[in-house]
Amino acid sequence: MPLTRRLVLAAALGAIALPSAAHHGWRWTDGGQFELTGIITHADLGNPHGVLTVDANGELWMAQVGQPWRNQQAGLTDEMLSPGTEITVLGERSADPEQLIVKAEAVVIGGQKYVLYPDRV
Repeated sequence: MPLTRRLVLAAALGAIALPSAAHHGWRWTDGGQFELTGIITHADLGNPHGVLTVDANGELWMAQVGQPWRNQQAGLTDEMLSPGTEITVLGERSADPEQLIVKAEAVVIGGQKYVLYPDRV
């Protein structure tokens, strides 16, 4: 395969992988601590990680929680993360201030703190 074709192929594969790498992990966050309190309006708790929609004073935020095994390890159940539940999300928000997205390091429900990422709290 000529060098030009290999470079184009490598660039295309890198472009495909980049959004995935940016989405997972913490690189897309601002690195600071953030706290959000609101009511869960929707929950999608499958892999690769759970996603909650949280109504915080009329703003709809997307809160990423852990994978099912991580939520369970923290002591959370799907019922605890169901619509109507008041939740405080402790974590890091998107580095893009236009995006109302937070990745949870821990959550507080009913006064009880559940730590999803013990090495980050």
